[in-house]
Amino acid sequence: MGTGIMNNSIASAGARIVAVVQRLITERSIVRPVSSDDTLAQAGLTSLDAVRLVLLVEDEFSIEIPVGELTLANFRSISTISRLVNRLMNQA
Repeated sequence: MGTGIMNNSIASAGARIVAVVQRLITERSIVRPVSSDDTLAQAGLTSLDAVRLVLLVEDEFSIEIPVGELTLANFRSISTISRLVNRLMNQA
């Protein structure tokens, strides 16, 4: 796969993850804008929100995130979640 295709794939996953995170933020009545590099804690999400986010991401992409991948590093921000999702989808 060429770099351009991979970058487009990451961007596409990123856009979908932004929508998932934005939906969760809206449910929590948080009005602060969130960028792809903000930590989810900076966005105002709690550890319980992070659990819900895992489930929402799995549902959105029809994937199962292995327990070993459920780390703070992988769920720190929208961009780290995007990289994780792309890696998991490319392994399938």
